[in-house]
Amino acid sequence: VQLQASGGGLVQAGGSLRLSCAASGLAFSSYAMGWFRQAPGKEREFVAAIGWIGGSIYYADSVKGRSTISRDNAKNTVYLQMNSLKPEDTAVYYCAADGPYSTSQYDRMGSYDYWGQGTEVTVSS
Repeated sequence: VQLQASGGGLVQAGGSLRLSCAASGLAFSSYAMGWFRQAPGKEREFVAAIGWIGGSIYYADSVKGRSTISRDNAKNTVYLQMNSLKPEDTAVYYCAADGPYSTSQYDRMGSYDYWGQGTEVTVSS
């Protein structure tokens, strides 16, 4: 199983980025997908998740209203669109897969079976 995250970069505050995570080696449509982030010196934290059905979507309060998670099962890819970025969004963003057909708690790192390598997001003020 491989999860390849991409789309990070340097952006000014107020800008937008779209992160992508391409999955291979798993039955993607049967996996819930999550995004987590880890800022320098801090613990990894939940950002957003989308269920394997696609209808269940969850966001951390810190990004709610500014971010949209979506998935394209035909492309085995999950996306995280982030708008109105703030300096406190600076972190390495990781995608993760939980399944198949899991009902685990979506915001817990331990629920996820596979992790990508991370993509770095830097928001300048």
